[in-house]
Formats: sequence, structure tokens, C-alpha cells
Amino acid sequence: MRTVSTHATPVVGQLLALLEARYAMRVLWALRDGHPQTFRLLQDSVGGITPNTLNTRIKELRAAALLTHVGEGYTLTTLGLDLIKRLGDLQGFAAKWSHNLSATSPTE
Repeated sequence: MRTVSTHATPVVGQLLALLEARYAMRVLWALRDGHPQTFRLLQDSVGGITPNTLNTRIKELRAAALLTHVGEGYTLTTLGLDLIKRLGDLQGFAAKWSHNLSATSPTE
């Protein structure tokens, strides 16, 4: 059985708290292709996010070393790309989960 170190649990909690912030995952996901996006393009890519909220998420994700700004716009850092890579199976899982939900949902 694998044990979790006492240090790992708070770190995982900190990461989850960052990612749970409104639109944080959407910002990261919008940049997953590796192409820099301007503020406006990123706002359009995320959809429904206000400029203030996007600005706050950008500041938080930059402080967490997951996002950076280059000449052409915002892009993921190496660490941010690593996180997205690790979350890469999320789409496959979501499809499986959705199929399972529809298969087990009671009919009306």
C-alpha cells in the first residue's frame, strides 16, 4: 500500500484550491495547444469570463508558475504544460463518465 507523506497532502490541497478558482482550469485548458494568446483572445477562448476575473486568474496562475507572458501573449510554462499533460486523460474520462451517466440515468 502506498502512503502519502504529510507534506504531500497540504501541497495537493494548495494545487486543488488554485485550480478550483472560478475559470482557472478553463484558462489553462484554453492554452493547452501551446500557442500564445492575447488577453482578448484568451477571454474569447475561455468564454463568459469578465476582464477582472481573467486578470485575477492570470495573476494567480503566473504567481503559481503555470502561466507566463511572452511577446505574442499568454502561454503555459513548462510546469503548466506538465500539469495539462497529466490532466490529458480528462477528456477520455469525461466521455466515459458521460456515457456511464446516460446509461444509468432513470428514464422518465
